[in-house]
Amino acid sequence: MSGGGGYDTDELARLAQGVCERATPHEEIEVCVSTGRSTTVRAYLGEVESLKSGVSAAIGVRIVSGGRQGFASAGSLDHDVVADTLEAARRNVEFGEPDPHQALARPDGALPPGLDLSDASVLSIPESDKIATAIDIERRCLAADPRISGVRVAAWSDAWSQRALASSAGICAQSESGNCSVGVQPLAVSGDETQIGYAGDAARRFDDLDIDRVISEAAEMATGQLGATKPRSERLTVVLEPSVAAAFLRVVSSVFTADSVLKGRSPFADRVGEQIADERLHLADDPTDPSTLGAANHDGEGLGARRNELINAGVLQGFLHNAYTARRSATVSTGSAVRSTRSVPGVGLLAMTVSPGDVAAEDLLASVCDGVLVRGVNGLHSGVNPTSGDFSVGAWGHRIAGGELAEPFREATIASTLQRMLLDICGIGAEAKRLAGGMDMPPLVIADVALSGV
Repeated sequence: MSGGGGYDTDELARLAQGVCERATPHEEIEVCVSTGRSTTVRAYLGEVESLKSGVSAAIGVRIVSGGRQGFASAGSLDHDVVADTLEAARRNVEFGEPDPHQALARPDGALPPGLDLSDASVLSIPESDKIATAIDIERRCLAADPRISGVRVAAWSDAWSQRALASSAGICAQSESGNCSVGVQPLAVSGDETQIGYAGDAARRFDDLDIDRVISEAAEMATGQLGATKPRSERLTVVLEPSVAAAFLRVVSSVFTADSVLKGRSPFADRVGEQIADERLHLADDPTDPSTLGAANHDGEGLGARRNELINAGVLQGFLHNAYTARRSATVSTGSAVRSTRSVPGVGLLAMTVSPGDVAAEDLLASVCDGVLVRGVNGLHSGVNPTSGDFSVGAWGHRIAGGELAEPFREATIASTLQRMLLDICGIGAEAKRLAGGMDMPPLVIADVALSGV
C-alpha cells in the first residue's frame, strides 16, 4: 500500500537496507526512511477558510565509527539525495565527540507485539467529507448555547505515514499507520466578558471520532468560565480532570527516562524500589495496547515494543532506556527509543497508561467536600523544574463547596513539587475518560496543594 510518495513499506525497507549495505569495515550504519501525506481543513463562517494537503518523504542516516556519531537527513528519497545524505553523515562523524558507549542497537530477542495498525480507511475519506465535517462542527458549536457568539477555530486534520528502519547491526523494521482529528475553539460572551473553550479528539478511524463530545465539551468549557474570578489563596485539595491529570503525569513521566537521570535532571535518580507515590498509583508505558495512537510494534531503534512498568503501587520500578543510555547505565534497553526520521534516537514514553482507582464518579466531589476542580492549566512545561521537581503553573476551573460544583475561578496558580504531589494523591477515579489519542485517564485527587489567587 502506498499512502504518499509512491513507495510502500517493503520498498522503503529495501531502500534502507541498500544504504546499510554500503557500510565500510569500520562503521555501522542505521537508516530511517519515511513517506506520508496529510490534510488540514479550517472552517470559518460556514465556509472553507483554508485547506492544505501535501505529501512528504524523508531519510535520516546515522553512522557510528570509532565511538563517534554522525547524522544527516534530507527531505527526498531521490537516488542522488540518498547518496549525498550518506556522505554527509560520514563527514559529520569527524565532528562527533568520542564516546565509548556510542553504538547502534542490537537485536535483543524481544518480539514485537504484532499489532495491525495499518487501517487505511483514513486514506479513502473524500475531501468533500473533510470539509463538510469542519463546517458542521462550527455550525453545531454555534448552536450549542446562545452565549456562544463565534468560533475561533473549527478544524479537521488527517495524516498517513509509512516508515522503515534498517541497520548494519541486523535490525529491519517497517510500519504504516494513519489518524484523523478534529478540534474546535468557541467564544462565549456575557456582557463585556469573553471566554474561549477548546476540545478535540483523534483516532485511527473517522467512525471512532466522538464529535458530539468535542462539541459539548468545548461549549461547556467556554460558557462554564463566564463570571470566573480570582480565587483566594490557600492550601487545599484539588481534583485534576482527566486531561489535566494526563498532562501532569506526562511531565512526571519525563523524569523517568534514563537520559534525564544521566543528565542530572531527575529528582528520582537512585530511588528505584522506593515508595515515591501513593500506593493507589499504577503508571506504565504500554505501546502494546492497540487502542491508543501511541501503539507500536517497534521503538525508534527497531527493537520490539513492550510494556514497561514505571510505578507499581506507588513504588518506582525503573527508568526507560534506549540502546545508548542502557550501555551507559550497564543495563539493557527497554525498547523506549523515540525519534523522527530527521533526528537521532532519544528516550521517551510511547503510550502512557494509568490504572483507574476506586472513587466512583458520583462520589468524586463529595470525597473532597471543599477544594477546587482544575479543568485546565497553562505553562505546565515551562513552569516545572525537572531537577528539583518544583512547579508553579497557571490554572482555572471551579470551586468545590460542600461536595458540589460551585463558582468558576481563573487566573490562579497551583504550586507544589512533583515528589510531594505523587505522595499526596488521596484518590483516583474509578472511571477513566477516553482522551484524544485513545488514552484512558481517570481523574486524580491530590491533597495539600497551594492555590494562589488574590
